Amino acid sequence: MPQDTDTAPRYEADPDTGHRLGRAEARNVRAARELEDHLGWLDTFTGTALGVLAVASGIYTYLGVSSLLDDNGAMSVFAAIAYSTAVSVGIFVFWSYLMRLFPSVRTAAARTGLFAAMGLGSLAIVAMSSWLNAAALAGSAAVEQHLAETVQDYQSSLERAHEVALSAQALERDVARVRQSFEDLSEQEAQGSLSGLAGRGAVFRVLRQKSDELATLESQIAAQTPLVESAFDEGNQILSRMRSLTVEPGPVEARSVEFSEAAVRLQGIITQLRQLSVAPLVQRAAQDLSESVVLPELDASTDAARDSQSATIGSVLQVLAQRAATLDQAAAQVIAMQPPAEIDYTPLSAADAVIVYARNFVPSWAGAIAIDLLPAVLVFIVAITRSAIRQGREGSGVEDTMTLAELRAALHAMREMEGAMAQIPQDASPRAAPPPPPVRDAAE
Repeated sequence: MPQDTDTAPRYEADPDTGHRLGRAEARNVRAARELEDHLGWLDTFTGTALGVLAVASGIYTYLGVSSLLDDNGAMSVFAAIAYSTAVSVGIFVFWSYLMRLFPSVRTAAARTGLFAAMGLGSLAIVAMSSWLNAAALAGSAAVEQHLAETVQDYQSSLERAHEVALSAQALERDVARVRQSFEDLSEQEAQGSLSGLAGRGAVFRVLRQKSDELATLESQIAAQTPLVESAFDEGNQILSRMRSLTVEPGPVEARSVEFSEAAVRLQGIITQLRQLSVAPLVQRAAQDLSESVVLPELDASTDAARDSQSATIGSVLQVLAQRAATLDQAAAQVIAMQPPAEIDYTPLSAADAVIVYARNFVPSWAGAIAIDLLPAVLVFIVAITRSAIRQGREGSGVEDTMTLAELRAALHAMREMEGAMAQIPQDASPRAAPPPPPVRDAAE
C-alpha cells in the first residue's frame, strides 16, 4: 500500500552537507538566521544611537548643573562641563555593557544578577542625571509655580489679618452702645428719675465718668480704622506686584530677588494689621470699667437722700459689671479668632523646585527619565531576539546552521591547510605527518 503523503514526515536536505532536517527544524533555522541578519544590521548604528542619547542627556544635565551653581566664572563652567561629560560617558558605557552582556547570558541566576545591576544603575542615572534634566526642561516653570503658590499663601494671610482687624473695629459699635446707655442714664438722673434727686449729683457724676471713659475708647477705635484700611490697600498693591512677577518674561532668578523683597514688605504689613487690632484694648477697658470706679462724696442734704444716692450708685455699679462682662466677652471672641498664618518665603533653585512640585510637571519628568532609560527597552528587545535565535537553532548541528559563505570559507581554509601540508617533506617515520582530515569533518 502506498504511504499517505500528507502524514508522512517531510525532510529537507542540507545542500552542502547532505544532512536531512525536519521541515519545522529547517524553518526555525531559517528564522534564526534571518533574525541574526537583522541584528547585524541594527548593530551598525546601535552604538551611534546610544552615543546620541548620552550626549543629549549630558547637554540637559549641563543646563541643570548650571542652575545650581551660584558663580558664573570659568571654574563653574568647567565643573558643569566635567560633570555632564562624566554623565554622558557613564550612560553610554553602562548601556553598552548591558546591550552586549544581558542578551548573551542563559542561566536564570546570571540574568537575575544583571537585571539587579540594571535596576541599580538606572536608579543611579536618575539620581545623577534625570532630575537635572527635569530641572533644565521645567525648572523655570517650577520656580514660577513656587512663586504663584507663595502669592496665594500671602493673600490668604493678608485677608485673614484684615478680617480679624475689621472684627476688632466692629467692637466700636458695642462700645458706643454701652456709652450711649450710660449717657441716657445720666440724663435721667439729671431729671431726678433714678435717685429722685434732680440735678448733677454723685450718681450723675459716676455715670458721666464711665460714659466719658467709653467715649475715649470709642475715639481710639475709630482712629484705627483709616490705618487698617491703608495697610490693607498697601498690602494689596504689594500682592499685585508679586503676581505680576510670577508671569513676567525674563530670567526667573532676577524676578525671584524682587519677589523676595516684596515678600518681606508684605510680611511687615501683615504684622502691622495684627498689631492694629483693638480687641486687647477693648478687653482691658472692659475689665477696668467696673473695677476702677471713683465714687464721689454723697452730696444730698438729708440722710434719706444720701441713702437713696448710695442705693442708686450700687445699682449703677451692677449695670457697669454687666456691660463690662458683655464687652469683655465680645473682645474675647475677637481675640480667639484664628490669627493669620506665618508665611516665610524660601527661595528655591530650579532643581529644587522641580522636585518640590514634581506632581505638576509629570510630562517633563517622564521625558527627562525616558531619555536616560530608553536603552533599557533596547536591551530587552535584543535579549528577546537572542533567545528566539537560540530556540530556533536548538537541536541543530553546526553544519546545519552554517551559511553558504561560512562553508565556502571553511573549505578554502582546508584547501590552504592541505597545500601547506603537501609542501612539508615526507619523513621516514610513520609519525612524521598525520593524514589530513576529510573535508566533511572540517566543515562539521
